[in-house]
Amino acid sequence: MTHTYQLAGMTCGGCEAKVKSILLALPNVTSVEPSKETNTATISMDKHIGLAQLQTALGGATSKYHISALQRNEAVEQARSWFETYKPILLIFGYITGATLLVQFGNQRFDVMQWMSHFMAGFFLVFSFFKLLNLRGFAESYVMYDVLAKQIPVWAYIYVFVELGLGIAFLVNYNPLLTNSMAFIVMSISIVGVLQSVLNKQKIQCACLGSVFNLPMSTVTIIEDALMICMSGAMLLMM
Repeated sequence: MTHTYQLAGMTCGGCEAKVKSILLALPNVTSVEPSKETNTATISMDKHIGLAQLQTALGGATSKYHISALQRNEAVEQARSWFETYKPILLIFGYITGATLLVQFGNQRFDVMQWMSHFMAGFFLVFSFFKLLNLRGFAESYVMYDVLAKQIPVWAYIYVFVELGLGIAFLVNYNPLLTNSMAFIVMSISIVGVLQSVLNKQKIQCACLGSVFNLPMSTVTIIEDALMICMSGAMLLMM
């Protein structure tokens, strides 16, 4: 992604060179084109960097260089960056939600239990599919934060097939009590490591979609796991 910012304080070619050198040193920044004539800087980056971080790199509030938004409001920019980062998982949830809701059109009434069962089937089948594309890559990422996989590394491999089995079980409505209990236990264990990583602000790649997509561990991962826990728990109570 490439953005152009207002950058005041540059008075000569030396200033341009200094600004370029400083900003290029930031992680995820790939190119910087400052201009003292227009008082702007065009920055290309692999991942959106907030204005506060850019200003800190330039020397903070007391620096002679002051960077600010030029074309877009910062809040809008951050929202766009968030959507671009999590677009794969948002699309997957959208597809699963839409498909499972369409199934209910064939019923005389909306069957909440059936819808949740189909939703969880779609969730586990799709997510296990992406993990199976690179099973080893998933396992290497998963052991970095999952509390059980840290102690028993082979669990990272077993977990994928547990997800696949749960997906099939939810789809065919196999022993709902056992299936929901297993889902509740497995996802409850999984969310512990996710919570620890997010609360400790660790920059770890989320392995929810295997190694196919580079998704950061965040509150989105917590919501994803918590949703499965809530659905399986709700179905157990409704039984």
